[in-house]
Amino acid sequence: MQKFPMTAEGLARLQDELRQLKAEERPAVIRAIAEARAHGDLSENAEYHAARERQSFIEGRIAELESIIPSAEVIDVSKMTGNQVRFGAHVTVVDEETEDEKTYRIVGQYEADMKTGSISISSPLAKALIGKKVGDSVEVPAPGGARVYEIAAVRFA
Repeated sequence: MQKFPMTAEGLARLQDELRQLKAEERPAVIRAIAEARAHGDLSENAEYHAARERQSFIEGRIAELESIIPSAEVIDVSKMTGNQVRFGAHVTVVDEETEDEKTYRIVGQYEADMKTGSISISSPLAKALIGKKVGDSVEVPAPGGARVYEIAAVRFA
């Protein structure tokens, strides 16, 4: 079985999501289906079809989480130090063209979320950053052409 690197926080979030889906979402959608079924003709019952679609999504996500969680290899980031970019690092980069500064955290593929600044270890940016140190420049392929970033800071916390 292939193992996937993951932070302890990322694994806890996935486990919480699985618990919520099984304990709350699944029973709620079953009740919604039963209620919609009680309204009669199912062929023209939009509530029934919406509830069945939601049930399909929930069951699919439960199956996905049940295959991901056992494959997680938790990496303890709390004991990491240094200025070299590794899994779990918070990396501040400066775009050498625009001078924009951004901070990203390198995490496992199943916990990446751009809204929180978490990027997958398999993303082009993370691949370019891994192993580099503060002060190094990296070139990252992008749809609009390659971008060059300088690593301004690396922290583990």
